[in-house]
Amino acid sequence: MLSNHFENGMDMARLAWSRLPHSEDGELDGVGLLSTSSNRNGVESLDYEVIENYAYREEQAQRGKFFVGYNVAVKWFFALLIGIGTGLAAVFINISVENFAGWKFALTFNIIQKSYLAGFLMYILINLALVFSSVYIITHFAPAAAGSGIPEIKGYLNGIDIPGILLFRTLIGKIFGSIGSVGGGLALGKEGPLVHTGACIASLLGQGGSTKYHLSSRWLQGFKSDRDRRDLVTCGCAAGVAAAFRAPVGGVLFALEEVTSWWRSQLMWRVFFTSAVVAVVVRVAMGWCKSGNCGHFGAGGFIIWDISDGQEDYSFEELLPMAVIGIIGGLLGALFNQLTIYVTRWRRNYLHKKGNRVKIYEACLISVLTSVISFGLPLLRNCSPCPDSDPGSEIECPRAPGADGNYVNFYCGKDKEYNDLATIFFNTQDDAIRNLFSAKTIHEFSAKSLLTFLVMFYTLAVVTFGTAVPAGQFVPGIMIGSTYGRLVGIFTVNHYKKLNIDEGTYALLGAASFLGGSMRMTVSLCVIMVEITNNLKLLPLIMLVLLISKAVGDVFNEGLYDEQARLRGIPLLESRPKYVMRKMTAREACGNQKVLSLPRVVKVADAVSILRSNKHNGFPVVDHTRDGEPLVIGLMLRSHLLVLLQSKIDFQHSPLPSHSRSGSGAIRHNFSEFAKPVSSKGISIDDIYLSSEDLEMYIDLAPFLNPSPYVVPEDMSLTKVYNLFRQLGLRHIFVVPRASRVIGVITRKDLLIEEESEDSATMELQSTSVRGQRHKTRLLEENGADAERPLLNGLLVQNQRYLKGSFVIVFRDNGRNYSWYFVNFFNVVLVLSIYPIWYLYFCFSHFGTSSKTCFDMWTCNEVTLGDVDHTILNWQVTY
Repeated sequence: MLSNHFENGMDMARLAWSRLPHSEDGELDGVGLLSTSSNRNGVESLDYEVIENYAYREEQAQRGKFFVGYNVAVKWFFALLIGIGTGLAAVFINISVENFAGWKFALTFNIIQKSYLAGFLMYILINLALVFSSVYIITHFAPAAAGSGIPEIKGYLNGIDIPGILLFRTLIGKIFGSIGSVGGGLALGKEGPLVHTGACIASLLGQGGSTKYHLSSRWLQGFKSDRDRRDLVTCGCAAGVAAAFRAPVGGVLFALEEVTSWWRSQLMWRVFFTSAVVAVVVRVAMGWCKSGNCGHFGAGGFIIWDISDGQEDYSFEELLPMAVIGIIGGLLGALFNQLTIYVTRWRRNYLHKKGNRVKIYEACLISVLTSVISFGLPLLRNCSPCPDSDPGSEIECPRAPGADGNYVNFYCGKDKEYNDLATIFFNTQDDAIRNLFSAKTIHEFSAKSLLTFLVMFYTLAVVTFGTAVPAGQFVPGIMIGSTYGRLVGIFTVNHYKKLNIDEGTYALLGAASFLGGSMRMTVSLCVIMVEITNNLKLLPLIMLVLLISKAVGDVFNEGLYDEQARLRGIPLLESRPKYVMRKMTAREACGNQKVLSLPRVVKVADAVSILRSNKHNGFPVVDHTRDGEPLVIGLMLRSHLLVLLQSKIDFQHSPLPSHSRSGSGAIRHNFSEFAKPVSSKGISIDDIYLSSEDLEMYIDLAPFLNPSPYVVPEDMSLTKVYNLFRQLGLRHIFVVPRASRVIGVITRKDLLIEEESEDSATMELQSTSVRGQRHKTRLLEENGADAERPLLNGLLVQNQRYLKGSFVIVFRDNGRNYSWYFVNFFNVVLVLSIYPIWYLYFCFSHFGTSSKTCFDMWTCNEVTLGDVDHTILNWQVTY
């Protein structure tokens, strides 16, 4: 209902909640409801909150410590499977891309030895065929696989369920579409799609595979809740980055900094383990491929540019040009984001509305344009003579046709000449970056060639981004940044006239600055750049340019993924609320309309009518007290109500509440039955058939609702509500009037519940707190009428912990409680052997001549509240 409230003209609310998904809200008897669910553009929220209904509590009560250990072990096993699966997918993508590119360039170089025109046509046709295969897969098989996928995954981890992004066909489309688009030479990369690929693999493993394509296993169907899937998808995202860059630590930090909205230490360990597994899988695959088993994929392929032999030191004078690189990166990155927004908006409003055929034409046209530029521009560039070779250098000038490396001989009249523009243009992007990062290759590229490449490739990257193919922006960003970084390095060398300045170092800093100015990442990007270059000495410089470029870029717009998420209609909750929210309250955000609620016992016909008349995903459930006053007893989710309507086993003829709420009735549902499948939209009201007799029956919602939803007072600031919503990953929040009374206050010490000590070597005396004594006395008075209740279950010991092996005697004498503690059995024997007469006096003075009671106390049998004035409350032996 928020979508209706925001249309009432509340400008401040519209500005403050422009990023939030519109959902059902309102007010009923002083109760409002905040939510992030929305049906606009098919986007809904995820249920990250634990629904603690009676089905959930029964299921938790039946689980012991063995299940907890088993559950933890299965999570670690799934982390292992995610790492292996993502690593193998990355190996397959890279092997395929390298082989397609290798065959393409080898064939083209062989043909241009005879005719450049024939080689040009062959080059265009091969690229066109690869790009056509990619765009055809996306448009006809997996539309959700277009783009990088990072904005969608970021939205998923933020609590937004976007249909189709984690399906099996999306995974297949992402893998094979990336091979076609990257192998076809488009100005995009495969790193973003690898993040999406890892997320898909994680989600599919969590649900046991794909049931639609009969590739499922019931043994793997262990995690059906959105909370568990969120953890798995986080592991998949980190695995994708680790596989793309061979940067396991960078993958963990990328997941933490860029895509996740919720984090905890246990998840950190599993994510790190998954990234480590990916690194091992990739390393083993590369070792196997070095023997020549992978065709053109050999020592290269995975993005790692070793510049450890580059510039070893830098002077204070170089900080100024390095700061200039950071400023340029921030400006060009912000401009790139803004241009992609304009192009994407135009493409969505005017071009892609015309159908899939236009999308195919567009991608093919861009492929031809890219091929013409990358092949034709080097033809217009004059070749340069090869520099004098260093006897100890492994760099060959010119390189052999079709081989990777520097100094490409392309359309040159002499054998000892190379074309510097072809070295970076007529090449794979990985090899081009390796050439730009190369150390000890001063004056290999002219300023004119670098400037030409920068302008043309920057334009191609802007135009290509947003086409209907899998597209990542990491590698194009690195290429753009390394180009102007090397350009600045050339001017720095010419100005300072120092021989120890390396142009490759400036290229690396330029790459980091553009990624920081465009994507606005800092920590993770810094670690990734260090890992892929194997040069820890440049860490302070990378940090410097990242901080400058991010600061400059933030002046103009937001990061690339945030802007693209906004264009796609993904309502992300940012890390910080808007400033205007400080002046708003929760009641103002709810509006003035009534909340659509359900009674505790609802008629089936009424429930069906409510579900058909709106798209709300949560309904407050209202009961009435004995005085007739309305009482909100919980929250009923739409998906759970649909499960009840479909099963029909909870239908009843009576409109009176059942006894399920008190626990006397058995719950006939497993908690897993209420989980929505990740590969579908779940149950729809239109899919449920109900007869006329069914419509006249009733359902008691008490056992199935969430009895403890999050509640905020109506005058709470919207900033607090926002932080609570985002940090806990909520879907609904009740807004209620101020409470009339307080039943208790929870402080930090109330939450510090420790496990019982297992170390008998550190035993010590413990005493009962006054607060604990009062609580236990109250419990005793409340339950004193139940004379059959066993006391060894612990009225006192329920909240008071004693050391292992200790003995406790608690007795009451004339209404006053006394506690006797013995650290171990040795103390008991010592006391009772030294004071046998006293012990007999103690026993018979409190229980008269009843030797049965004394024997019970001595043998630790159950002692009941039989006596009024002299009562043994508890006798505990903690083994």
